[in-house]
Amino acid sequence: MLSEEKCFFVLRIRGEVGMREELEDVFKFLHITRKNHATIIKGTPSNLGMIQKIKDYATWGEASLETISIVLRGRGLVIGNKKLTDDYVKENLEYDSIDGLAKAIYELKVNFWKLDNVKPVLRLHPPRGGFRRQVRRSFPGGELGYRGEAMNQLLKKMI
Repeated sequence: MLSEEKCFFVLRIRGEVGMREELEDVFKFLHITRKNHATIIKGTPSNLGMIQKIKDYATWGEASLETISIVLRGRGLVIGNKKLTDDYVKENLEYDSIDGLAKAIYELKVNFWKLDNVKPVLRLHPPRGGFRRQVRRSFPGGELGYRGEAMNQLLKKMI
């Protein structure tokens, strides 16, 4: 699908009713266990293979630096369900602010799910204004599957 590694948002749109156990395991590996939960991953071949397996239940696309920063500020959590703040990032991680952390994630210098005491899942609201199309169809005519840069617009509606 893509020749170079990029940073991706993966968002689960559909629930688990009627889902095969194999697909539930893939969602567990990605730390996305419920609807409207998202994560940030590297676009490695193994991760892209997992995404292809869950394409009928999730949507994904390239993350922009601005969107990563906005999502971490609005929905990033640390252990204990406390909000991710600039002070926490400065004291416990090696970055000066959430923007510095977002830049490191965007440039693939750090894995989002490997950060100490930071939850690897982003719990989002349903999109304000609702989904534009049917949830059970692929992207241009529906909401599932690969959506490229349009993923950033959807996430901004869900913060």
